Amino acid sequence: MTTHPNTPPAEENTPPKDESSASRGSSWLREHSELGVGLMLLILGVLVLTDALTMDVDITQRGPVGPKTVPIAVGIGLLAVAVLLSLDVLRGGRGEAEGGEDIDLSEPSDWRTVLLLAGVFLGNAVLIGPLGFPISGALLFWGSAYALGSRHLQRDPLIAACLSVVTYFIFNNLLGVPLPGGPLMGVI
Repeated sequence: MTTHPNTPPAEENTPPKDESSASRGSSWLREHSELGVGLMLLILGVLVLTDALTMDVDITQRGPVGPKTVPIAVGIGLLAVAVLLSLDVLRGGRGEAEGGEDIDLSEPSDWRTVLLLAGVFLGNAVLIGPLGFPISGALLFWGSAYALGSRHLQRDPLIAACLSVVTYFIFNNLLGVPLPGGPLMGVI
């Protein structure tokens, strides 16, 4: 088989591949992924407005600014931002990555770390009632440090315990936010 000098190679003669509708839809969603943020803001705005408008307010309240004013303003702001963001994305706007981001999108997700952190937070939610915040918080801080890669087995639990006790003291005693003390209630 001989080729003539004026004949283009066979690859250039082939018609372009027709993209399937599923891949085009997936590509469109990937290019417009910021619409997910707009949808989340829209849902959050509707929830805030619904909660604010169904709020039970005492009839003896006086003045133009009541307990409904700020939630209604926040809900309207969320709806406005959701609409403006969605319009910008549909017109071709895209969010730009920060210059300091060092995320390599070609690398797979680190599901081990994500699952470890989820387990630590779930464990904290389960243990905070029976053990109290100082103990469950120490486990939360130490478990988070371990999940994120710290392997100092003598130092990390001590730092976590100190951080947990200081956090408990600040919230419980200085800010007046009661946290469960658990078995250490009388000690701290």
